[in-house]
Amino acid sequence: MQLDVSGHHVDVSQSLKGYVKSKFKRLERHFDNATHAHVILTVEKLDKKAEATVHVSGANVFAEAVDSDMYAAIDALADKLERQLKRHKEKLTNHHRGEKASKPLDEGV
Repeated sequence: MQLDVSGHHVDVSQSLKGYVKSKFKRLERHFDNATHAHVILTVEKLDKKAEATVHVSGANVFAEAVDSDMYAAIDALADKLERQLKRHKEKLTNHHRGEKASKPLDEGV
């Protein structure tokens, strides 16, 4: 997955980039069809905000998290994206094709 990390009113250090990359490695384990992710780290007064858009096959997944610590905001962002990607992956698989659907309707006649 291609990962872009940018900052708004904050200088993105190598340690922040490395932390974001390590958290997004966890997302690749659950959903390997993610092609591109764009992460924006923002500082607004006392709040630190992390937001990301992940491009996957068939959709774009967006999440944001706000905290007083940038690393905590990145953690919360990764958790939110993980939940959304799991939900998207479950939607792609057809859960309505159970045993009843495979039986012909005229079986009892």
